[in-house]
Amino acid sequence: MRKPRVKKIHWIPVVAGLLKKDKKILVGQRPENHSLAGLWEFPGGKIEIGESPEQALARELNEELGIEADIGQLKLACTHSYGDVGIVILFYEVNYWKGEPKAKHHLMLEWIYPQELKLRPIPEANKKILGDIYKALGV
Repeated sequence: MRKPRVKKIHWIPVVAGLLKKDKKILVGQRPENHSLAGLWEFPGGKIEIGESPEQALARELNEELGIEADIGQLKLACTHSYGDVGIVILFYEVNYWKGEPKAKHHLMLEWIYPQELKLRPIPEANKKILGDIYKALGV
């Protein structure tokens, strides 16, 4: 008797940066031509082969925001699945950075108070752990 074939989930490792300034956090609105278009997210992206998560986040912040960032501690890790694609998200504190963040990838960037996150359309992966995100931000 053969076991039913289970569809294998494809996992994508992702890093996100928690940038804080004057009690506000930086979020970006996803561009129209990408998945989850229009949703607000923390800047970051996929970890490439051969990169550490910290290297990936520094690269992504440079590509997306045009800044040179000093990556701090891992504050939170979670998983989520969008259909048959699973993501592992590692949220890192960003200690400081050189340059002013610019929307090179996102439609727009905004500095918001953490409490405003619950009023924004955000990815399901973030929505389900909002309490943990607030803890990681010290809110």
